[in-house]
Amino acid sequence: MTSPTPKKRLLSLDALRGFDMFWIIGGEEIFHLLAKTTSWPWVVAVSYQLNHPDWNGFRAYDLIFPLFLFMAGVSTPYSLANKHNTDRNVLVRKIVQRGLTLVLLGIIYNNGLELKPIAEMRFASVLARIGLAGMFAQLLYVYTNTRTQYYIFGGILISYWLFVMLVPVPGCGAGLMTIDCNPVSYIDKNILPGLLHKTIHDPEGLVSTLPAICTALLGIFAGNILKSETAETQKIKQLLNIGALCLVVGYVWDFAFPINKNLWTSSFVLWVGGLSMLLLAVFYWLIDYKGYNRYAWVFSVIGTNSILIYLASHFIDFDKTTEALFGGIFKYFTQPTQHILHAVGFVLVEWLFLYFLYKKKVFLKV
Repeated sequence: MTSPTPKKRLLSLDALRGFDMFWIIGGEEIFHLLAKTTSWPWVVAVSYQLNHPDWNGFRAYDLIFPLFLFMAGVSTPYSLANKHNTDRNVLVRKIVQRGLTLVLLGIIYNNGLELKPIAEMRFASVLARIGLAGMFAQLLYVYTNTRTQYYIFGGILISYWLFVMLVPVPGCGAGLMTIDCNPVSYIDKNILPGLLHKTIHDPEGLVSTLPAICTALLGIFAGNILKSETAETQKIKQLLNIGALCLVVGYVWDFAFPINKNLWTSSFVLWVGGLSMLLLAVFYWLIDYKGYNRYAWVFSVIGTNSILIYLASHFIDFDKTTEALFGGIFKYFTQPTQHILHAVGFVLVEWLFLYFLYKKKVFLKV
């Protein structure tokens, strides 16, 4: 862990990253319990959106992971701002080191530090997807110009569509997109060592990392817009227009190539990319443009240490701390209310842990 290097940050990006992480470190559990306890229609609707569909389709919970990858792309033009004045080998070494570090952290997240036989380990992970897709997108940013990146972006999405729909799977044929009959799952099953998350399929598998590169590239395109010398209002309009265009194309493409997070389909890339663009535009307009950042730091505390809290929530027992701090108060409420309060207290303990690190200026830098 190191202290951050003093430099201008996009407050909106930190806040949006924190807002994104809030849901997976306990925010969704609060709404699930509220829905179960109250049955309020709007809470039930939110709770429904905080689950993944079985296969095809989209719910809001599907946006959390790609939004994080998208934001990694947004930060690229800032973190690699001196790419023309820095030794390219130094940049590439930094990019590859970060990508492989995230792959390693993902393996540790899945399997812990205990040594296991390879056959009992899962190597694909959320962190590996972020590391590899982000790494290749950043390498494209270093080695190619923006126009070439646009061509690569479109080429990957179209090629992936043709690959999934035209490549036959032994015993199934071509053109199927079921969990047990698609070329993505088939190849992953045959080349990935160890365990797959869904036995015959892994949503963070190797093949679907290819279209995920496009999610990171979309973030880079957004970062280029925000970093440009264009007027602030024009930047926001560009993000909104591109976001709307991605949604329209993604929606239409869904009829031929269904939106599917498990396969990270091309329509999924555009659909979640469009939503990510719109969210970034809103956060940027509110926080960096209008200056409504009085409460943005609440999410920024999470966003500036997002990888750390993702790992910590998996390895640290925040439940016991929550019970130790608030258990005496919880017992005065009914059982259903106790569960809700515990979920709220759990998130608060995590936030206080991050706030302590934030005040000490300690951040996990990968």
